[in-house]
Amino acid sequence: MPLTSKQTRLAQKIDEWVQGIERRGGGEKEMLEGMYDYMATFKKLLDISSQEQMDLLAAKYAGFRRFALMLQNLAGGIQNGTIKVPR
Repeated sequence: MPLTSKQTRLAQKIDEWVQGIERRGGGEKEMLEGMYDYMATFKKLLDISSQEQMDLLAAKYAGFRRFALMLQNLAGGIQNGTIKVPR
């Protein structure tokens, strides 16, 4: 299934933000501090995209891929107990 302009636009928004952090010499710490502002954008993409489309976006946009992998790693750490979340 081809990507829509909305999917592309949303992925580009995240990609540009991540790449901006990288251009300024930042890394994961800076991304973690600001990623909340981009979570709704990512959620919209999840809601309107298939796994194949998400994979295409990740292959096309390195910053988007990095953001998605950070979220995946955070979720995995919370699920397996490596990252403790206060209740």
